[in-house]
Amino acid sequence: MSAVMSETSESQIHSVRFVHTVSGAGRLLPSASRWNSIELDFNLLPQASNGYDSLPSRFSKSIDFNLTISDKACFKRCVYVSILVVVFVLVLVVLVHFLTHKKQSDGDSKDLRLALSQALLFFDAQKSGHLRQNSTINFHGNSGLNDGKDGNTNADLVGGFYDSGNNIKFSFSTAYTVTLLSWTVVEYQQKYADIGELDHVKDIIKWGSDYLLKLFIPPNSGSDSALLYSQVGGSGNGTNQENDLSCWQRPEDMSYPRPVSVCDDTAADLAGEIVAGMSAASIVFSGNKEYSRKLVQTAEELFNLATRQDPYHVPGIYTENDACGGQARDFYKSSSYIDELVWGGTWLFFATGNSTYLKYATDNFAAAEEEELQSEKWIFYWNNKLTANAILLTRIRYFSDLGYPYEDALSTNRTDLLMCSYVSKHKLTVTNGGLVLLKPNAGAPLQYAATASFLSKLYSDYLQMLSRTSGSCNSAVFSVETLQAFAMSQVYYILGDNPMKISYMVGNGDHYPTHVHHRGASIPWDGKQHSCYEGSAYLNSKGENPNKLVGAMVGGPDNNDIFLDDRNKPLFTEPSISSNAGLVAALIALLDPPNNSADSDGTHLGIDKMGIFKNVHLTSSP
Repeated sequence: MSAVMSETSESQIHSVRFVHTVSGAGRLLPSASRWNSIELDFNLLPQASNGYDSLPSRFSKSIDFNLTISDKACFKRCVYVSILVVVFVLVLVVLVHFLTHKKQSDGDSKDLRLALSQALLFFDAQKSGHLRQNSTINFHGNSGLNDGKDGNTNADLVGGFYDSGNNIKFSFSTAYTVTLLSWTVVEYQQKYADIGELDHVKDIIKWGSDYLLKLFIPPNSGSDSALLYSQVGGSGNGTNQENDLSCWQRPEDMSYPRPVSVCDDTAADLAGEIVAGMSAASIVFSGNKEYSRKLVQTAEELFNLATRQDPYHVPGIYTENDACGGQARDFYKSSSYIDELVWGGTWLFFATGNSTYLKYATDNFAAAEEEELQSEKWIFYWNNKLTANAILLTRIRYFSDLGYPYEDALSTNRTDLLMCSYVSKHKLTVTNGGLVLLKPNAGAPLQYAATASFLSKLYSDYLQMLSRTSGSCNSAVFSVETLQAFAMSQVYYILGDNPMKISYMVGNGDHYPTHVHHRGASIPWDGKQHSCYEGSAYLNSKGENPNKLVGAMVGGPDNNDIFLDDRNKPLFTEPSISSNAGLVAALIALLDPPNNSADSDGTHLGIDKMGIFKNVHLTSSP
């Protein structure tokens, strides 16, 4: 395209358009006191009939240029190409914006409220004993009504929860579950109430705490030692009889013997966890003074027995005693007992306000750390309570200044290191899909990711209540936002943001496991009793489970984000009450607080800042 430019006088009349010169920054450039302009005559626009175009330029000393198109076809092609380029760029920008917005919307579209309601339903499906008429599970009925009556044992052990996909009731995992669920209510009661699930979760906790009260028989005139029942059901002690492991049968159809494992008060880890469960539950049910008092008194009696200084009392690990925990060894093998006693002492302090129990916890915390397995550092689950206990002690330091001699004992160092580990790419093993692998060689990784999500979000709430936006460990720094992002990433992975595009919670989303390793879910609820022999056909069936075990979080994928939906591969497809308790904890922590209310300290986090300390004013000197 060529153009002939000629300078004209202001008196000359041309068909022109004015264009101001523009700087590289996109601003009109002024001269000393006037503006420069260029007149372009493209001879393409229709001539105006009102004479406005023939008026002299209003810019004095302006320079007019007459631009003539010598090749209109080439010019038009250039214009069309330019228009197409502009349109293409605009469409591209719109697409990028839409796709980015859609991705964000998909990420934010996880219904945590629904997921939490579903996760609680799993515990209803695991209940043993006499069920209420309005049971929320339509494929579950009364079961285990003779539990406790086996051989020489004559105890009332009806109730509690079946641990996982089998029909065994483990006292250790039940107590841990009660403790963790109670903790979530103590912290986030307001959130539960807002979504209408407070009564539901309290019913689940009470179902468990009622059972815990049955597990402890104090010493009496005929016995110098207390009794603890550690398990109901199992492998039949090596006999050829049908049992909970060899028989694939619904709990409602069980007719085989249900052996009971019995311990004494030297089973310190089991005793400590039961103490923690009853103590935490007593805070939840503080409105029911009689029941709460019963829980506290029983917890105190058991704790004092388990920790007494007596040369004839040698505390130990319950799974190292064949009669006590031999049956549980393959499922819930304990590695130490001091962390459970510290855990129990901490919760007993919250339940009673008696600082003697806090002194025990802080005095023995270092000893518990020495027994901690290196492979379980930074992990919170049924076998390791130190990680969570450190956060509870930090909570005391932050919000209830107890002064001397607790300054050093309530140090935040371990907690800050834990938070740094969650957000550090150098300290964590993470799958390509984003799942943190806290125990890479153990399998069933979701249970550890769920509790890590809970602790990181809970601690971020603590920091926000202190009006802090970050924390640090050594030379590293973590922010409230990074903790929350880590917590959310793990829950979203569980709910479907993973390479398999599958929700690992049954019933959540459009794609979830349908071959869960679970007896009750895999056998039709058809009014017929199914024998062990018939049940094996359902175990090995390639068909989907006839009953949907809504809310059950399965074990999860392998280290490469691969998941096998196979009933015969329990590491992938078996749920448990302890792992689901961790999921509930993560979900309630991440759930948005009510919109119409503020916390007692004026924040808007949905967390009860001082509720856990309601009994601490009763503190007596150790």
